[in-house]
Amino acid sequence: MSATGRRRARFQRRLRWLVLGLAVVFFVTPLWAMAVFSTSSPHGVTFDTWRQLLHVGQLSRDYPSFVDGVRLSAILVVLTVVLMLVLLVPTMTWVRLRLPALRRPMEFLCLLPLTIPAIVLVVGLAPVYAWVTYFVGPSSVWLCFAYVVLVLPYAYRAIDAGLSAIDVRTLSEAARGLGASWPRVFWSVITPNIRTALVSASFLCVALVLGEYTIASLMSRNNLQVGILQLSQRTPAISVAVSLAALVLCFLLLIVLTLATGHRRKERETG
Repeated sequence: MSATGRRRARFQRRLRWLVLGLAVVFFVTPLWAMAVFSTSSPHGVTFDTWRQLLHVGQLSRDYPSFVDGVRLSAILVVLTVVLMLVLLVPTMTWVRLRLPALRRPMEFLCLLPLTIPAIVLVVGLAPVYAWVTYFVGPSSVWLCFAYVVLVLPYAYRAIDAGLSAIDVRTLSEAARGLGASWPRVFWSVITPNIRTALVSASFLCVALVLGEYTIASLMSRNNLQVGILQLSQRTPAISVAVSLAALVLCFLLLIVLTLATGHRRKERETG
């Protein structure tokens, strides 16, 4: 390698470390401030706030609204992920196989929620939820329908990348030629090949549902973020500790997803 090439490689290496350092400072500083705030007391450092979070029974008695919000968010996460996968994956696969002319209109519809402010979505969804409440009851779990609309752009991009990485038509025609039915083609051929994309889309759904506040608040529902806001008005230290725990949980999920994806890619390359 020439002297110019070595200097360029050294500069690029230092630039990468500089960007990585700035990113670490940018992300870690707020988390560190939250950790310090949640462990501070007039008498010094204390972990009483975090101990309170571990006693679910006591937490339920002291902050029942917050615990209900956590439970609702957990249910909404499951429902939203399941509905999103059931709605998007077969539809996108079928459009690729049989209706390629509808790919652009479908992409436009799925990305449309990105351009609509949440307050406008709430105004539009309010009459719909009035009918939902009239027919099936006032349960907050029906927020999953609104959340599926919210996650459509992100989930569509993740699944579309997975489908674009494989030859859907050739795989399905080969399976059909061997006598497989369409359901078997979908579950045994297409789905295993886009598993990483499905995991990515599911993780995005989890992160979005756990962080959603506007729609739940404007519709007078009590999810995790609304519960944290109400908690902050009574005990700011606990609300900050809960927010920090939720952020750390999301980071851990992202790390697990990255490791799992890298391990699976390495297995494919070696196997």
